[in-house]
Amino acid sequence: MIFLASFLVLFALGAAAAELPALEVVPEVDLQRYAGTWYEIARLPNWFQKKCAGEVAATYTLLEDGDIRVVNRCRTENGDLSEAVGRAKLASPRGPNTKLKVRFAPGFLAPLLFVWGDYWIIALAPDYSYAAIGEPNRKYLWILARAPQLDEAALQAVLEQVRAQGYDLSGLLRTQQTER
Repeated sequence: MIFLASFLVLFALGAAAAELPALEVVPEVDLQRYAGTWYEIARLPNWFQKKCAGEVAATYTLLEDGDIRVVNRCRTENGDLSEAVGRAKLASPRGPNTKLKVRFAPGFLAPLLFVWGDYWIIALAPDYSYAAIGEPNRKYLWILARAPQLDEAALQAVLEQVRAQGYDLSGLLRTQQTER
């Protein structure tokens, strides 16, 4: 019964993605320039960030093997710092470097495809001051910036870009950030 339910959920997600036009990514990204700390400005709700009350940030570090070390941090409601360390890699060796796969599962699980999630860069400011990260089913979305705050006009511009790609932003959460 559980297998059947899982199959139906996956089938429904696939069908929903099939109805939407292909998600477009930015043509190219300078991963060296993209590395560093990004602050979450907004996101669509997701189960793995439920404990995050604010001060959400991600730090990306390029590794010698071409992969990227990912450290996600957030402040929980009780004030504790929560941290998840993961790894990202190109989704395809021949594909664009704007389509990545990311995992936070232990390294020994890396051969299992289901532990990897899509991390597609779907918007990027020319000066790398903000980015939008999504995935083909449009279930997940993050708006990131190099500073804890993003100018409202810039935020609205990037939100319009992702809305034009088929994202429903009615549940968008704005992230509480401490000014730095």
